[in-house]
Amino acid sequence: MKLAFYIARRYLVSAKSANIVNIISAISVVGVAIGTMALVVVLSAFNGIDSFIENMLSSFDPDLKITVTEGKSFSLDDADFEAVKQLDGVASYAEVVEENAMLSYEDRLKYGVVKGVGADYGSFSGLDTVMLDGEFYLQKGSQNYAVIGEGVRYELSVGLSFVSPIYINVPRKDFKTRLNIDQSLNREHVFPSGSFSVEQEIDSKYILVPIDLARSLFEMNGRLSSLEIKINEDADLATVKQTIQQIIGAQFAVKDRYEQHEFLYRVMRSEKWSSFLILSFILVIASFNLLGSLTMIIIDKKDDIKILESMGANNKLIRQIFLFEGWLVSFSGAIGGLILGIALVWAQTRFELLKLPGEGSFALSAYPVELQLIDVSATFLIVLCIGFFAAWYPVRNLSKDLE
Repeated sequence: MKLAFYIARRYLVSAKSANIVNIISAISVVGVAIGTMALVVVLSAFNGIDSFIENMLSSFDPDLKITVTEGKSFSLDDADFEAVKQLDGVASYAEVVEENAMLSYEDRLKYGVVKGVGADYGSFSGLDTVMLDGEFYLQKGSQNYAVIGEGVRYELSVGLSFVSPIYINVPRKDFKTRLNIDQSLNREHVFPSGSFSVEQEIDSKYILVPIDLARSLFEMNGRLSSLEIKINEDADLATVKQTIQQIIGAQFAVKDRYEQHEFLYRVMRSEKWSSFLILSFILVIASFNLLGSLTMIIIDKKDDIKILESMGANNKLIRQIFLFEGWLVSFSGAIGGLILGIALVWAQTRFELLKLPGEGSFALSAYPVELQLIDVSATFLIVLCIGFFAAWYPVRNLSKDLE
């Protein structure tokens, strides 16, 4: 085994003058290295996007969200929610009333989602840290205010000068018995106090108002759409979630952030691993260079094979020599690609080489990347596996010739 490895290494790094075989071997190493680097960079880019979206959504979505499994609303008397609030690991909670409504501003209309929350919801959720304009407050004196998504503000062309209010229109529950259209609607007005930006889907439809106003609009006095839970940093999310579910029973659903946007997270993960498979297939194609170079090395070393046979080398030793040769090419390319990929990711993180267009238009100034050990390990293993099969095929044919 040691002899086979030594001879294979000499074939790979021999100091003799370059010929076509050496050039093809070098091209094979470069091809594997570029494919490996691309895998590391692309997976890190997907990780960066995932982390950015998760961090942005954490400013809007709670750690845990309790909703009713049937219907749209519930009362805190329907289960032992006092026990939930006093549970170890629960840092704070927020009562929420949420429903669809028609928004109107001057002569413009838009469908939106009205979310009624408490006055301290900005600090509870962290939403006050992603304000683009204005301030986060929902009430001053007797006047109600609203914090709106940047998409809502753009579509309605809302100004923060408090000259014109936003009207919220909701059908009454008994609207079918009303002959007058105006009497069939619950209608309230609020002045915009600020706008936030979290994620396009959220920004384009959400408007936050005082919870008492929302209850009045949706005729949900004493009832909630959801109860949002914020847990302590040192608490185990899965344990707290399971305990809450046991307390309130099966008539309620307890969802973590992943479950609140399950489709979005599934799409992001499927995109990441689809890209991984596509680039792995490209590596398979690039490994044809390895297969060709190893075949030409075998042809070029026929005299050496005869000399080794005359010195007592058996077929197994000769096969091992060229199998190690293929592995060394693949391993060298994998290590080189990993080093280049990690260096590029580090440089992007440190120096922001690839910047996003439109300064000030995004929450980020440069394309986000994040290196994860599992991606580096998976890339290294897939490259070695591809290299093994690429080296095994010509060596298998060699063994047939030798026999």
